[in-house]
Amino acid sequence: MSKRSLSVDAELHQYLVAHGTPPDDLIAELIEETQAALGSLSGMQIAPEQASFFTLLARLLGVRTGVEVGTFTGLSSLAVARGMPPGSSLICFDISAEYTAIAQRYWERAGVDDRIELRLGPAQEGLNRLPTEPHLDWAFIDADKEGYPGYWEALVPRMRPGGLIVVDNVLRGGTVIDPPAEQNSSTAAIVAFNDMVAADKRVEPVMLPVGDGLTLARKR
Repeated sequence: MSKRSLSVDAELHQYLVAHGTPPDDLIAELIEETQAALGSLSGMQIAPEQASFFTLLARLLGVRTGVEVGTFTGLSSLAVARGMPPGSSLICFDISAEYTAIAQRYWERAGVDDRIELRLGPAQEGLNRLPTEPHLDWAFIDADKEGYPGYWEALVPRMRPGGLIVVDNVLRGGTVIDPPAEQNSSTAAIVAFNDMVAADKRVEPVMLPVGDGLTLARKR
């Protein structure tokens, strides 16, 4: 027994994906197309076990209104939308028409395009235009790391009590514990952001070693 999370190598990762809810044909095809079309950039896509986790969370929380900051080729939004009932609304902010064109094709094929709205342009400006009252059940942040604090401050007041903010890449491959002089600007930004979230009394946060590190923060 261990009081720490296990390190996950490729073989163990394959095992855990297979023994959860493994990717269906559509998600597997989206992952494969992203890798084939974008090469090393495909590393920006969430892990397959994160996709299954997001669908489960959306169902457990009864998510009906959500926001995503950073959509890429659409795996995270597809996963969340699959856990939302018909008539729900997930607003996705991204700046790339090229990457999100792939996302839109898979949203349509999955039959969830009616509950997803893509808004192209700077996410901070888009978030600032959302209604200011608490109304969001779900928010996912996975975009430029230097922008995380601004996205967080725009989202927290707009979350309903009990709503969940999920933040990706909070461990940066483990480099968050490197000496500051060895950190690049994105990692330094994440270190400062993680400290900010841990001190924010408006939320109950937990950081998990899922994918590249995932913070879940419940609005008090």
